Amino acid sequence: MLSQADNELLTRVGPGTPMGNFMRQYWLPAMLADELPAPDCPPVRIRLLGEDLIAFRTTSGDVGIIQNACPHRGASMFFGRNEEEGLRCVYHGWKFDVTGACVDMPSEPAESNFKNKVRTKAYAVHERQGVIWCYMGPREVPPELPMLEATMVDGQRPALCMMEANWLQTVEGDLDTVHLGFLHLGSVSPEDSIPGSYDYYMVKDRKPHYAIVETEVGTSYGAYRPAEEDTTYWRIAHFMFPFWALIPTGDLGQVVRAQAWVPLDDTHTMYWGWQVTGTNVGRGGQQATATNAGTGRPLDAAAPVNRTGFEYLPRTTDWLGRYLLDQNKANDYNIDREAQAQGKSFTGIRGVRQQDKAVGESMGPVMDRTNEHLGTSDAMVIRTRRKLMASAKALAEDGTVPPGVDNPEGYRHRSGSIILPRDADWLDATKHLRHPDVAIGEPAVQR
Repeated sequence: MLSQADNELLTRVGPGTPMGNFMRQYWLPAMLADELPAPDCPPVRIRLLGEDLIAFRTTSGDVGIIQNACPHRGASMFFGRNEEEGLRCVYHGWKFDVTGACVDMPSEPAESNFKNKVRTKAYAVHERQGVIWCYMGPREVPPELPMLEATMVDGQRPALCMMEANWLQTVEGDLDTVHLGFLHLGSVSPEDSIPGSYDYYMVKDRKPHYAIVETEVGTSYGAYRPAEEDTTYWRIAHFMFPFWALIPTGDLGQVVRAQAWVPLDDTHTMYWGWQVTGTNVGRGGQQATATNAGTGRPLDAAAPVNRTGFEYLPRTTDWLGRYLLDQNKANDYNIDREAQAQGKSFTGIRGVRQQDKAVGESMGPVMDRTNEHLGTSDAMVIRTRRKLMASAKALAEDGTVPPGVDNPEGYRHRSGSIILPRDADWLDATKHLRHPDVAIGEPAVQR
């Protein structure tokens, strides 16, 4: 149970807050590159860490992210003319480049040098593998981007989904392996699962034990439960600062994926999910799960499965009008009570992320953690909160650089499931799989 002060510290991300300042030390995925599809295309409204911003692509193809309000008299730059290497405010014609410099001020006399004294707030931008990243921190030269494998592979388009809830209560779902056996697989029995599969061991014992360690970039857990008489089933996953999660779906060492929960403001979060095609392999070469976690029913081997299943509402130009799902609070996430009552689905809600969205948003825009009652299955959540609070406080009190900011290599982790001998040390036995020195798709070998 957290104090009110600690709950505020963890959840508030706006300008000037300890957690907001903490987040600004890192690169943030801001938008897909194809949201700015061509030079001089219309600008786009985005929100990050409580700031309303305008993104635009220049004539030469560079991307700029600047403050919404023109520094002249506050008109929105969304209505600006994107032309000739800059965005021009339509109110008085002031024009700004991607660095924030005012490059034209046609409302001033020709002899005036006033434009040389005016800048708009602009943030550093980096475009990599179809994603536009934004650095909102204090450094004149930003740190390197984190080397998350899934974000560095050609041709991988992440799935995005708007969550109408605080960032912490959304990411904490990915730190909680126990809920998989209920929220996503609650209607599945061992008889419904393939014997010897990961799902089989999970639904046979829905009460795992935890081993948790702190890492140089966050926290990691190994959740374990009995497999056969002499083996143990392990689900190994990672949280990496400031909001990255690698969940344990598929074979450890073979799955290349990453998930980010990027705070837009205190009450809205953008989910980003990367899954490198062809790496989501489960035990024995099967799919990563032996059941359809989105519905809670066994897989039909003859039927294709839509693992994402997102259906979006029409996009708007508002600050929060991107990647809104058709399953939402307004329609109770299209819950099917008949399927729930008949045991066809534990929740009656279609889709894994949609199920996560429903429970996360049901906690309220910002959960009041002073009323929680945490148990042993919440050990990873507790340890991660402590490390987040300690790191944010250390930055605020003495300027200590948070973990991972200057360690891009530290993000080269893989997560997943594995069967180990009962007496094996999980960290030693899986080191070569959690940090494989192999190309994607090649088998990891003992080093």
